[in-house]
Amino acid sequence: MDLKHKTALVTGGGSGIGLGIALGLAKEGCKVAIAGRDEKKLLRAAREFEGEPAILTRSCDVSDRAGVDRLFAWADEALGPLDILVLSAGINVVKRRMADLDPADWDRIMAINATGVFNCLHAALPRMRKRKSGLVVNISSVAGKRALALAGPAYCASKFAATALGTAAGLEERPNGIRITNIYPGEANTPILDQRPVPVPPEKKAQMVQPEDIAAVVVTLAKLPAHVLVPELVITPLYQEFA
Repeated sequence: MDLKHKTALVTGGGSGIGLGIALGLAKEGCKVAIAGRDEKKLLRAAREFEGEPAILTRSCDVSDRAGVDRLFAWADEALGPLDILVLSAGINVVKRRMADLDPADWDRIMAINATGVFNCLHAALPRMRKRKSGLVVNISSVAGKRALALAGPAYCASKFAATALGTAAGLEERPNGIRITNIYPGEANTPILDQRPVPVPPEKKAQMVQPEDIAAVVVTLAKLPAHVLVPELVITPLYQEFA
């Protein structure tokens, strides 16, 4: 399927996996908008693509439901009917062990990683239902399928919630022509590594899944015919065990 003239909105698009996917879709000719909390970061990210149409930007905190509603109202005008939605906003914290976890950090992680997914789905799905079509790519984590000590309880809980949201909503929306795919990345070379309790050396980052690797997968998903669904997909670096 040709992606030229398709529209895509990517949350968490200012860096990491979200930006990688936005660039990948833009290179295929999609009209892409990226959203995130830091407007300056979004503008820098958008400039990484020099083709046409240019990547559009809109600041938004996905944990703010009213702000998400405004984001999608803006996208209606700036992009037109939405074909592809990528949910990639996510955070973690340094002090993530249960013994060290600040309740305020728990609330913030859940608000962005879990409630943020709900807010975006709640805004996007009615628009897609009207057209009987749409692809939603929900970036969860292998920590949203198997609890990992390295990720911490709050991040795991938030990603398990994001997984359940994508799965359950996907079951409901199949009859409406809407496809929802959960992607579970393993260790990925993104800025969230800066929140690791122990710094990650460059040689380890080079072995990880790169944002462009996940972008290639998303482009493939977007090119599949409308009658085909990939409900979930795990992508890990070769060194990372997953079973």
